[in-house]
Amino acid sequence: MSIIVWCVIFAIVILIAFISTRMAAQNKEDGFHDTGLAIIEFNRAFPKEAIRQLQATADGQAVFVRLHDNKAGFMRSMQRHYSCHVIEAGRVRVLSSETGCGLNVSFLDAPHHSGTFEFASAKEASEVSLWLLGNYVAEPDKALPPERSSTANSQ
Repeated sequence: MSIIVWCVIFAIVILIAFISTRMAAQNKEDGFHDTGLAIIEFNRAFPKEAIRQLQATADGQAVFVRLHDNKAGFMRSMQRHYSCHVIEAGRVRVLSSETGCGLNVSFLDAPHHSGTFEFASAKEASEVSLWLLGNYVAEPDKALPPERSSTANSQ
């Protein structure tokens, strides 16, 4: 009888261990695929910055943030917390990765976050590169004075 009780207890312990490892693996895989979590964490770090758009990497471990005033931000999952920073103009270098779907980013203010970030598509990578380079929204053309017709003046 006691052997049966010990077998049941052993089976329950194995089941609990299996369930807990699956849950831990799922949390590790999730990363920033939940954009709501990314918004909350970035706003917690920078409450006065308005977010326009987010773009997560393919593995969900990093998120690039487009802010309201044509600035960009960056978030990276660090095991138990998230590291967030606003990228200052001229303080980042961006190159295309070998795959064409990623960016090789060098942060001058935070070199420990530098690396190659792969996205789901080349379109997403190019959009993020525009944010980082500060060229996403072009300055409006200044109004030029109206041109005079050369044929009207020659007669």
